[in-house]
Amino acid sequence: MESRKIQSVGGGTFTVSLPKEWAESEGCTAGTTVNIHTHIDGLLVIQTPEPRTAPPNRVTLEVGNDDPAEIQQLLRASYAAGVETVALEDPDGYTDEQHRAIEHVARTLTGVTVAKETESQVTVQTLLDANEVSVRQSVRQLQFVALSMYRDAMDALTTGTTGDRWVDRDDQADRLYAMIDRYFERGLARLDEIDALGLTRPELFSLWVTANELEHVADHAERIGTVAGRLDGQPDEPIVTALEDISQDVHTVIKDAVSIIIGDACVAPAGETLATRRAVRERITDLDRQLFKSGDADYRLTRALDSLARTAEHGGNIADFALRMAIRDGELAETGTAETNPS
Repeated sequence: MESRKIQSVGGGTFTVSLPKEWAESEGCTAGTTVNIHTHIDGLLVIQTPEPRTAPPNRVTLEVGNDDPAEIQQLLRASYAAGVETVALEDPDGYTDEQHRAIEHVARTLTGVTVAKETESQVTVQTLLDANEVSVRQSVRQLQFVALSMYRDAMDALTTGTTGDRWVDRDDQADRLYAMIDRYFERGLARLDEIDALGLTRPELFSLWVTANELEHVADHAERIGTVAGRLDGQPDEPIVTALEDISQDVHTVIKDAVSIIIGDACVAPAGETLATRRAVRERITDLDRQLFKSGDADYRLTRALDSLARTAEHGGNIADFALRMAIRDGELAETGTAETNPS
């Protein structure tokens, strides 16, 4: 980093010279037009009209005889990379299975549609507009989906009910996370995207981290539900009671931690949330030891306990991140949060 003085020219205009090395590396000469971005976090950024790091608006990919699963992977990767239009080319034409794979991706990703089809090319477009997207609200929705999955899965585990009520919502959780991940990626490379989202870069990062943890919570809920459906009968009453108590505390950890990140609560409860996570960790370890010693408990319960422990860790990770952001922003001094030990 180097410092340069602001100069005043006729009419009261302020100017500052650009580093010659940067201008030459970006192909800027006298008369070149550049974009100037002012951000809500106080930064002023100068950028060429076509920055090298920005994702392309359109890519053309040759798929040939690629496996349908590989085509889906290409489309999902393009979506996550922030590409707006993907043209898939196959000179020999597409098989029905490849067509179904493309249409499946279009149905499962937010804002994606098959815009044009010919015998040798399929064009897939993403029609999302950053000005109409709220990443913060999307995280709220993801929290609701993940926690509803978690509640239903734990109910199935403790009451012996069966079903797959969480499966469809896992797809919804994946869809929400994919959209948040896309805008995080675009925000890294496109300054105008940050402006459109109305977030600072640290805010966008904290929301993305939270979404990542919530997506894991949804995955573990599905795993707990699957285990519940395979158990040979309902666990003994003492185990059910212990599971219900732990489950409620884990739910509280996740809910409180996310509330801090999205701004629905102050950072003050973060220490208590982390303390609850530590207590839950110890209680799960004790319960796992109890199951091992009993000898007659269904061994599959230990898999559910593992996912329950991991769910608590993901909630704790969110609270830990909130605490880190609060320290960085100086909020702890303002709120008087008690000192915590997140280990």
